[in-house]
Amino acid sequence: MMTMTYLERAARVKLMIFDVDGVLTDGSLHYGADGEALKTFNVHDGLGIKLIQEAGIDTAIISARISSQVSRRAADLGINHLHQGGHDKLTPFNALLEKTGLTAEQVGFIGDDVVDLPILTRVGFAVAVPNGRQEVLERAHHTTVAPGGRGAVREVCELLMHAQGSYERVMAQFLV
Repeated sequence: MMTMTYLERAARVKLMIFDVDGVLTDGSLHYGADGEALKTFNVHDGLGIKLIQEAGIDTAIISARISSQVSRRAADLGINHLHQGGHDKLTPFNALLEKTGLTAEQVGFIGDDVVDLPILTRVGFAVAVPNGRQEVLERAHHTTVAPGGRGAVREVCELLMHAQGSYERVMAQFLV
């Protein structure tokens, strides 16, 4: 049996799930005067998420930490599915499959740490960031060139559009 390439896997993705700390951010936590952890998001990554939505790919966030900033970012980007809180990411992943009617093979996930492995090892398209833990890098189908919080998400979004043949159509609005 032939092994599927990462591009073939990306071509099947109907739902892309993003981790937050270390993926949508660089993993740094800055604490404000009130003790709240502050996060910095990359605008290029955000546009990438909007573009794959235009291409027909649904989006989700599953994060172990709870953050009002993540809720705000998800709302700003129109991310349909958001789960925060708890190191058990498999339960919300399974609930998401049930809710959407998709199979794990139709889902992509990008993560960076060992708490991501229960999802990463089940999806059809598993992506790691280069600054991720070794256990994650070894199990991913693809590793981005850009690090987490610094364009890795945009890179994956563009890869998905290329693999699915929607890149030119979606980008045409900007290339007039």
